[in-house]
Amino acid sequence: MPHSQIIGSGQALPGEPVSNATLSEQMAARGIETSDDWIRDRTGIAQRHIAAEGICSSDLAAQAAQMAMRDACVQASEIDLIIVATTTPDTLFPSTA
Repeated sequence: MPHSQIIGSGQALPGEPVSNATLSEQMAARGIETSDDWIRDRTGIAQRHIAAEGICSSDLAAQAAQMAMRDACVQASEIDLIIVATTTPDTLFPSTA
């Protein structure tokens, strides 16, 4: 009987982390007032990674897939399915997946 297994995983994050303090300074320069406390209280986020211009979700997905294949010690030709989940797709249609 066919079955599936997760035998490897990977991840990719763009650039260096941006703290709430840095983000609030950048927003203040544009006339938007916020603070680390305000952001944390409402979102729970302390920092985020912001992709450089031209870096898409699919670019990060490809990096993560390469890492997952190394982790699982498999070649791309041995994989039947890759699941992509994102709230920041390259385009609305077609989907990044």
